[in-house]
Amino acid sequence: MRYPHPRLASSAALVALLLAACGGAEEPRPSEDAAPLVSTLATAPSGGAERLRAGEVTAARASFEAALDASPDQLGALNDLAVSYLVEGHPDAARRLLDEVVSTGSPPEQQAALVNLGELYALEGYLPAAQAHLETARDIDPSRPGPWYALAILADARGDLPGARAALREALRLDADGAARAGFAYVYAEERVHLEALIAEQAGEAAGAAARWRELSQGRFPVLSGAAQRHLAGE
Repeated sequence: MRYPHPRLASSAALVALLLAACGGAEEPRPSEDAAPLVSTLATAPSGGAERLRAGEVTAARASFEAALDASPDQLGALNDLAVSYLVEGHPDAARRLLDEVVSTGSPPEQQAALVNLGELYALEGYLPAAQAHLETARDIDPSRPGPWYALAILADARGDLPGARAALREALRLDADGAARAGFAYVYAEERVHLEALIAEQAGEAAGAAARWRELSQGRFPVLSGAAQRHLAGE
């Protein structure tokens, strides 16, 4: 692949070295303290984004690379390429590309990359760092719902139920048609279940929320299991 922009060429070269060092795709291995959130895609809801959400990671990556080749200064595709690496369990490669977007992207591109860095830090168990990245993302443009959703999920995982509900109310107000959350990508299935449980509970759908909390309580993430048990206990 070609990256005419010298910064992108440097990023691509480093990513290639990182991938060679860690081998092929593998299941991501989260920290025991992981609190998975959501990943935000920055390109249009077609092509690579749809392929990534469908689990067609190789095809999605080819689409993102082609978009960068055609327009290297539009870094939404670089953000989404980073998400594809995160989905495949290559956090160092993802971090390198996301840092590039934060350094040189437009405000909307920076916002998406900061949300995804928040996801990455949360997966590594660094919840205060995740919080800081998400708050910075929110402050770039508080009218965009993506950071609010991620802040709600993180607050809930940390046991801050009032904070989670307030952030979710704002996210849903800004995303009345559901377009923003329909565009999320999920590194783990539990991320989708957690968000759906919060939304169902907020909507007063007690049975649907309880079913999702029970599913989450039996999952592989102790932080999310604890959050689910708090909800099931009516805390």
